[in-house]
Amino acid sequence: MAGTLNKVMLIGHLGDEVKMHYFEGGNSIGRFPIATNETYTNRQTGEKVTTTEWHNIVVRNKLAEICEKYLTKGDKVYVEGRIKTRQWEGQDGGKRYSTEIHVSDMTFLTTKKDLQQGQQSTAPPVQNEPRITEQKVNEPAEEHDDDLPF
Repeated sequence: MAGTLNKVMLIGHLGDEVKMHYFEGGNSIGRFPIATNETYTNRQTGEKVTTTEWHNIVVRNKLAEICEKYLTKGDKVYVEGRIKTRQWEGQDGGKRYSTEIHVSDMTFLTTKKDLQQGQQSTAPPVQNEPRITEQKVNEPAEEHDDDLPF
């Protein structure tokens, strides 16, 4: 393979509310953590062990505003993006690092609202799965005028 690839796909639960920051010119950025779990059985004890990994998620502009409006702590989401590591100098003069997932595509899987409605009624909850892509939000749709018969 001649090129490189930086792609991350995660399904997890929000660990906190979306924190928004707005900039001059109308741009915005949203940040929130999501948790992914891995469960395995310890061979020596036979006990089930669950480990949780936390990921710092970054969304931008319209996608960030949609996340702020619809997502709350505990919601399950699918995110797709790339890993980015930031470096800065701390107050003590030491170097600090932060690894983030910069999201390009996102799907809302379940929300607390869906789960609460499902518990109140006997019918299974209807799950809306809006797939939100940063490119789709930022770029106008192009129509292609082809001469194809189908």
